[in-house]
Amino acid sequence: MLNSSQSAVLIAINIALSVAFLAVLRRVWPTASRRQHNDLIGWQITVLGTTYAVIIGFMLFAVWTNFQVAEDNAAAEANSLVNVGRLADGLPAEARANIQQLAAKYADLMVREEWPDMQHEDLSAAAKEVTRQLWAEVSRTEVQSPSQQISLDHTINELTEMTEHRRVRQLESRSKLPGVLWSVLIVGAVITIMYSCLFGTENLTLHLVQVCTLTLMLSLVLVAIAEINRPFQGTVHIPSDAFEQAKETLNGLISRH
Repeated sequence: MLNSSQSAVLIAINIALSVAFLAVLRRVWPTASRRQHNDLIGWQITVLGTTYAVIIGFMLFAVWTNFQVAEDNAAAEANSLVNVGRLADGLPAEARANIQQLAAKYADLMVREEWPDMQHEDLSAAAKEVTRQLWAEVSRTEVQSPSQQISLDHTINELTEMTEHRRVRQLESRSKLPGVLWSVLIVGAVITIMYSCLFGTENLTLHLVQVCTLTLMLSLVLVAIAEINRPFQGTVHIPSDAFEQAKETLNGLISRH
């Protein structure tokens, strides 16, 4: 993953390469010779540009949708964790204390370990162990009244939801655009920029501005796709705010007893 400085350098290199290609093209194929083909080049770049605009727009929409889905899933995981802690209030005192402490520990591990680990496509082994301990504690809880049985049933349901959201988050942390789609995006950008250089115009300054602007726009969109392609890695990633709030809530539950 690229940081902000590396992305800026990459964009600058793309613009420099476009300018260099335009300069070489003007030497090997004079402007006067190209001008007579402007009508043909014009409709070709219209077709290419429209096709590429649809492709790149769809890709940007797809990765942004995946990013939002991953963010919602992480928030749902934190919400289910809080519900586990709250529902534990209806269980026997020992089980309640153990479950709430484990839930608070899980939230703390999410913030301190798992989120930083996901930046490196890794996961916290300690959080996995706490999940196992939560299931073990809930499974061996013995109830003495119908109300406690209802609380236990709901706790199991919320813990099930939390575990499912955790599993989905683990899969989402490793998901990314396939290489073939990146090839389509990059090759499409190169072809579109090259065709914009083919126009024959005597006004070099105007042509440079047009080519540089197009290159800048396409580079920015590709960088944006790369940044949000991995929801839990890179400069733009899903924060651990939901688990920060869950941690505060669960610690508040524990402090009441």
